[in-house]
Amino acid sequence: MSVGTTRTVPIAAVGLMLLLPASAPADSSPVKLAAAQRWHEVRPGDTLWGIARQHGVSLAALRAANGLGAAESRLRVGQRLIVPGAVDAGTEPGRGTTANRARLVGRPGPDRSDARRFRVPADLVLALPDFADRAPLFGWPVEGRISSVFGLRGSGWHTGIDIRADGGTPVAAAWGGLVVTSRWEPRYGQVVKIEHPGGFTTVYAHNSANLVEVGDRVFPGQLIARVGRSGRATAEHLHFEIRRGGLAYNPLFFLPLPSRLGLVETAAHDPADHE
Repeated sequence: MSVGTTRTVPIAAVGLMLLLPASAPADSSPVKLAAAQRWHEVRPGDTLWGIARQHGVSLAALRAANGLGAAESRLRVGQRLIVPGAVDAGTEPGRGTTANRARLVGRPGPDRSDARRFRVPADLVLALPDFADRAPLFGWPVEGRISSVFGLRGSGWHTGIDIRADGGTPVAAAWGGLVVTSRWEPRYGQVVKIEHPGGFTTVYAHNSANLVEVGDRVFPGQLIARVGRSGRATAEHLHFEIRRGGLAYNPLFFLPLPSRLGLVETAAHDPADHE
């Protein structure tokens, strides 16, 4: 069945591209959605945050898919929003499969055999956190494409995101706080860890140099390190984590959209990056 021409819509926050039909056939039905799209019809009282939580996607991905800004006042009753992430035709909204939810955080979803082989570490959370709407809006510590995403990667698990940048590129504090770690670690190499109000901790690893010391108080955007390839890494990049209460969450849930659409170009696994 022909669906006519197509147009592409970038989802910068997770690096996905959806194909949307420019025109639908006359006999199309809402339950016969293309495999790479689903919809949410705005109802009275709906908010972007509530819609994102219902469907298990990030606010950034939902806004990018629909060309929305930060103001939720742009929503109107009856408006149809694209919900990013592939689903099977006829899937009830908000009830995507495990593989679908996995794609929404920027990684291939494991099949059932994968689920048996890989157990999610106790300190890693894949779901959209229920406190995301109350969390601070962290800033990007460095600009660059995402070369390795959060979650399942290769034969193991990745507790943050890897951002490619040239060696020596300045690394900025994602939010203000207290430096609690500034040292060499076998896995992370030169690493800085900052504690923030609300129980949050950010991690900046594989640095070529740390520019702060334990006990320093830093402000958002302050220079704290320089990009490198120390520790378990074979290419220059920044490994960045956001933790709360000892648990690692997908940093893309807390970061704003990049300054340029298409800045984030995710890959399921980059063999050049080990951590």
